Amino acid sequence: MHAVILAGGKGTRLRPYTTVLPKPLMPISDMPIIEVVLRQLKSAGVEKVTLAVAYLAELLEAFCLDGSRFGLDISYSREAKELSTAGPLKLIDGLDDTFLVMNGDLLTTLDYRKLRDFHKSENAAATIAVHRRTVKIDFGVVKTNGHHLLDSYIEKPEFDYRVSMGINVLEPRALKYIEYEEALGMPDLMLRLKDAGEKVCTYEEPCTWYDIGRIEDYDLAVDGFCKKRSDFLHCNGG
Repeated sequence: MHAVILAGGKGTRLRPYTTVLPKPLMPISDMPIIEVVLRQLKSAGVEKVTLAVAYLAELLEAFCLDGSRFGLDISYSREAKELSTAGPLKLIDGLDDTFLVMNGDLLTTLDYRKLRDFHKSENAAATIAVHRRTVKIDFGVVKTNGHHLLDSYIEKPEFDYRVSMGINVLEPRALKYIEYEEALGMPDLMLRLKDAGEKVCTYEEPCTWYDIGRIEDYDLAVDGFCKKRSDFLHCNGG
């Protein structure tokens, strides 16, 4: 399987760390996030990886090189301008079979093999890996009607959502819905596929997932990795 890792973002919410490091090179214990991801992909049967890079690309290239030390064939695709999360796919050659596309700044124990197998079994154009998140509101939530009268009053409610993990499986035909050098986000691509009558699935499994977008998320990820290191490094058979 070919995997595309989106690693071109500036990581503004993780400043000041990301003024000198791209997010995928942020350290998780004794290794950067990208190394954990690459080891997982290798264990899951991925052979070829393309890093879609832009911001501080030379640092990622210097660390990952050609991928041989990870047992992978790593290549790079540079953006001349920001293309969001789906736009970079149009620049990458060789996506002529089922491929994985994922953010380069996440930490998870998701089984990539099972995700791909589910996608293939559903004959989908795209599959979105999702994770259940509970959001707690620390206030009493008041709803009113159009005449300023009380409709409902809920003290500190909790809401359950399924959120995108930033990990997707796509078929090559999905690329025809992206214009060359178009700045297009992954949510917009998924909606284009759906509106065109293509089958878009979601996949959920019990797993650990950290989206390392903010400093507090990063701290949680470091703590989680240190406590259950083997869960992350051996989750795909490694």
